[in-house]
Amino acid sequence: MENNMFLEPKERQGHRSLAVVAFAIVYLVWGSTYLGIRFAVETIPPFFLGAGRFLLAGTLLYAALRFRRIPRPAAVHWKNALISGTLLLGLGNGGVNWAEQRIASGITALLIAGTPLWFALLDWARPQGTRPKLPAILGIVTGFCGVALLVNASGRLGEKGLDPVGVAVVLFAGFCWAAGSLYARYTPKPEAPLMGIALQMLCGGLVLLLFGLAVGEGSRLHISAISNRSALAFLYLTLFGSLIAFSAYGWLIKNTTPARLSTYAYVNPVIAVFLGWALGGEALTIGMLWAALIILAGVALLTIRWNRVGRSKLVVAANAERA
Repeated sequence: MENNMFLEPKERQGHRSLAVVAFAIVYLVWGSTYLGIRFAVETIPPFFLGAGRFLLAGTLLYAALRFRRIPRPAAVHWKNALISGTLLLGLGNGGVNWAEQRIASGITALLIAGTPLWFALLDWARPQGTRPKLPAILGIVTGFCGVALLVNASGRLGEKGLDPVGVAVVLFAGFCWAAGSLYARYTPKPEAPLMGIALQMLCGGLVLLLFGLAVGEGSRLHISAISNRSALAFLYLTLFGSLIAFSAYGWLIKNTTPARLSTYAYVNPVIAVFLGWALGGEALTIGMLWAALIILAGVALLTIRWNRVGRSKLVVAANAERA
């Protein structure tokens, strides 16, 4: 519930203005990160891109929180952050970075939009897990049908439209993201949500650095060869995609309802597809639009909780611990 019912009129108006700005940041910035990643990996190795971005953002966020006297995290928080950070950022974001060398940013965003489908299946499969009800089952089936339609529609675009390995990596990244979100939900974390995010960034960034070294990115990274577009994309992803958007999201967690907050899951893919088409020169077909609608319809069915009198309430199906 929103906690602004006892605010004075001027304070309430200021609260609404902050909410509008925060939503705009979460919608626009997180919707644009997919195109930003595509630009960045043009001349920056994908795992080193994630490592540099999250280590820098995580360090700045951790330092800012400690400056505000937020308590130091316990050892168990670091351990859980290492596991969730590996799944969310190491395998999840790292997989997206790698795949965007092969497939369009808009297609990537739509495939990732189906992550709540994986979340529901994994939550069902865990010990004493939650069995999805009929609307959720319909959502899972609908969502994966949309994914299949998207792969089929984008495959008709020609050689550059679809790479099966890239699609498989993105789907695996979404699976890992859901697993990391599920792990983070049921394990102890710092009381301050942003501290938990800072730990995940630091741990995930370290894992990505090790991944990059293991696959030989050190020999492929040449600072002089990084283009201005990739460098600007890196700065944008670090400052806006990680720090500013996460701060806005953290404020919204405390100051708006879950139903309103969950709308980012539907808005971000639409913005990503539009920006990929308008600024990235990516193809956009009627088949892809139909697939996008079906995927988002499946996610909507999955994130609607029906009560006994037939009304519905949107809930967040998976943690938004993204970057």
